[in-house]
Amino acid sequence: MLTAAGIGAGDEVIVPSYATADAAEAVRRAGARPVFADIDPWSLCLDAASVAATVSLRTAAVLPVHLFGRRADLPALRAVADKRGLLVIEYEPLESAHEGTRRRQEAAAYLNARLTGLLTPAVTPGTEHTYRSYVVRVPGNGRPDRDAFARALRARRVRCHVPVQTPVHRTPAFRRELWLAETERAADQCLALPVDAGTPERELHRIVSACNALGGLLKVPA
Repeated sequence: MLTAAGIGAGDEVIVPSYATADAAEAVRRAGARPVFADIDPWSLCLDAASVAATVSLRTAAVLPVHLFGRRADLPALRAVADKRGLLVIEYEPLESAHEGTRRRQEAAAYLNARLTGLLTPAVTPGTEHTYRSYVVRVPGNGRPDRDAFARALRARRVRCHVPVQTPVHRTPAFRRELWLAETERAADQCLALPVDAGTPERELHRIVSACNALGGLLKVPA
């Protein structure tokens, strides 16, 4: 899509660093240079204000990535792009609705209402979250607390994983000397809990019991 849009050598394309490297690699394959902007702390997708601050004379496009079943704020990103004559190309279109989406949303609602000590996924009015991954934040002292929490959950036989281990701009292939505060914070705090369309309620109850038994530095109201 980038090549078809005429993007190539000498162009820059703004991508998120809090994601897989796929978008940055696609930009590089087109002959352009990926440039990293920060994320919105709630959606974990590209932040329009950071994109606006990152635009240069070489910027040709913005490549938002929909993450974990949550959409990037396309209207805000397009407003920034339109002012500067840039393209907005969705790299990873949101999955289409299917039977599993409703069940995942119900499971997420169950957890959102019962988990304490964690920051659960936020959904703003007028937006949808399909919860391809159920990603929470473990507040506290960043990565040490998050990793300790994950180890404690695994000891209680609750599967969990860090959804983005290393932001793309800190990987050897795309290393940049820049500080993306929200990206770094998300990489240090986020943890994906085992929620999918087939998770029974008794398993959700076990996840809640295990998480809440560990306490937490923050009490999150239901």
